[in-house]
Amino acid sequence: MSTTTGNATAAVAPEQLVAAASDERVTSFHVRDVALPRDAGTMALITMDNGFDHTKPTTFGPQGLLNLRDALDTVRQRAEAGEVAAVGLTGKPFVFAVGADLKEVGGISTRETATAVARLGHDQLRRLGQLPVPSFAFINGAAMGGGLEIALHCTYRTVSAGAGALALPECFLGLVPGWGGTYLLPRLIGVRNALTVMIQNPLDNNRMTGGPQSLQLGIADAMFAPADFLEESLDWAAGVLVGEVKVDRRDAGLDDGPAWDATVSAAKEAVDMKVQRATPAPYRLLELVSLARTADPDTAFAAEDEALTDLIMSDEFRAGLYAFDLVQRRAKRPVGVPDESLARPVTKVGIVGAGLMASQLALLFARRLLVPVVMTDLDRERVDSGVGYVHAEVDKLLAKKRVNPDAANRLKALVSGSTSKAGFADADFVVEAVFEDMSVKQQVFAEVEAIVGPHCVLATNTSSLSVTEMASKLQHPERVVGFHFFNPVAVMPLLEVVRAEATDDATVATAFAAAKALKKTAIAVSDSPSFVVNRLLGRFMGEVARIVDDGTPVEVADSAFGGLAPMPPYVLLGLVGPAIALHNSESLHAAFPQRFYVSENLRRVVQAGKRGFYIQAEGRPVLDPEVLALLERPATPVALEPGQVRERVLDALAEEARLMLQEGVVSGPQDIDLAMITGAGFSFWNGGLLPLLDRSGASERVNGRRFLPVGVASIAR
Repeated sequence: MSTTTGNATAAVAPEQLVAAASDERVTSFHVRDVALPRDAGTMALITMDNGFDHTKPTTFGPQGLLNLRDALDTVRQRAEAGEVAAVGLTGKPFVFAVGADLKEVGGISTRETATAVARLGHDQLRRLGQLPVPSFAFINGAAMGGGLEIALHCTYRTVSAGAGALALPECFLGLVPGWGGTYLLPRLIGVRNALTVMIQNPLDNNRMTGGPQSLQLGIADAMFAPADFLEESLDWAAGVLVGEVKVDRRDAGLDDGPAWDATVSAAKEAVDMKVQRATPAPYRLLELVSLARTADPDTAFAAEDEALTDLIMSDEFRAGLYAFDLVQRRAKRPVGVPDESLARPVTKVGIVGAGLMASQLALLFARRLLVPVVMTDLDRERVDSGVGYVHAEVDKLLAKKRVNPDAANRLKALVSGSTSKAGFADADFVVEAVFEDMSVKQQVFAEVEAIVGPHCVLATNTSSLSVTEMASKLQHPERVVGFHFFNPVAVMPLLEVVRAEATDDATVATAFAAAKALKKTAIAVSDSPSFVVNRLLGRFMGEVARIVDDGTPVEVADSAFGGLAPMPPYVLLGLVGPAIALHNSESLHAAFPQRFYVSENLRRVVQAGKRGFYIQAEGRPVLDPEVLALLERPATPVALEPGQVRERVLDALAEEARLMLQEGVVSGPQDIDLAMITGAGFSFWNGGLLPLLDRSGASERVNGRRFLPVGVASIAR
């Protein structure tokens, strides 16, 4: 969407927005009369529907918003004439609405157009709260962004217990809720709860709120089961209208200015720790929430318009859209994959190992593929421990009602264990998840190859070792493929599918088909040291370790990366484990000794048996004095400032990413960003990694050019 006029400051009319939005998936607002029970009168029930099934959720483009205007104008006239007692709003099956069409918003090229879109949304949504009769939002499914905001403009809200995604996730992408959310939500549920929904959840990997949580927070006034949700909601609404149902609205704290301001200040401190000004969106949101306590709607909505305009025209938002597109589209259509018709069916899975990673894999395969899974290990105690882990996790799913008793029993029955690999004889897919040692893995595959059938895929979960070398001593190396998961398996979306030199198309196609069935984001990777994520993290951690070993304090180095990585590097090291980090750095140093650094200080930490650089003290992480005592300081230390640390590390990453692309490790820069987002938790508002390197100047400083053309993950200038 782009709209230009001869006068740069001229207002953009709604009709111009409609003309510019040529690809809009238009939402209609169908109105029908419903005779309410309890003699409560007639409700004009509006159903939002874009004409597609639930796989294409309802969005609000310019024409859709004008359709909403027309529908509400009609029901207003009828309400004024006494023909309807209330107005209801609901969505098509499984979906309420998910707000503005991000593709259209991402095409905006002028500030005037951005402002016009913001105002058009405000002007139409707020009509729901200005009707002469009460309005009810019946949230029957996903309600995100403007979809939740349209519900907030209503007088009352009910929610389906099955609605799994209610959120205002705009900060995750580099925006703010700009159609009333920053004003209406804190005044409805209190500033603390509102900031949880609008800042804490988006910055915590875009966490969603479900139906029960929305009721607990006070977003919804009542909740009903999915099966008879609309019927129960209509009956509840009738009870409200006739006074038989009382709605208990909580005190939003509007009269307690100091408490409101203190909550906003505390949230700002938390945001500082999380993003360190790397994205402006959460700071603009905090300004708007601070204003919301005393402002009138016109003032608050005008401030939202201004903030939304600024952010739509920011590089951070465009990088967020680029990241969103990678996760929503490229992840579903990976590049470099053989014809899926070559994939073989997987009817039984073998897993070599019964440790934590292997046990997580067994549970995942059983849940997603619903096929028998056999785990093996060296002794019965380890096998029983692995199977016991799976059973315990299934019991947790049952307790949370994520599976029913029959499904739980079935999952437990699918997973078995043995000290013999004989159970792999009829397996179609065997994954090894044993110690990261080449000779051990080669021996495991030799033993498995002697048992399995001719078409069984042999997959390795190695994080850094050569898949080609691992397969080199087998009779059929063409059926060996890397299948690298990230820990924790149930949470991390990424799966690196690694093609070795001899791997054939049928094996790769089967691996990708299995990844799809496992609901993982799979990317095609050529066999190279540590593949994608661990190679870049290895360079990242190695440069940081070199800087610290040269004399920069750990706490200074850790403070340099807010808004880039999901956590500071030495906190991340504790999560990964110092021993694993050391092994990865040694593997990469062996392959690329000029670029990858092995820290002798880290080696001392590993030899001392320490599990990280931080310990919990008084409820917060602090540097472990015993670990700090192990670190040797240079005779002439060089202490860098946080900005210098960040620039040096970004320059190193720019070099490594360029080399990986030159080597053909992945098909293109988009795969690097997709991997860093889904496998390392790098931020959406940075577009993963490469748009940040372009924006910071590191790409041109180191490589002489950008990774991505201007306008792909940035504003076209």
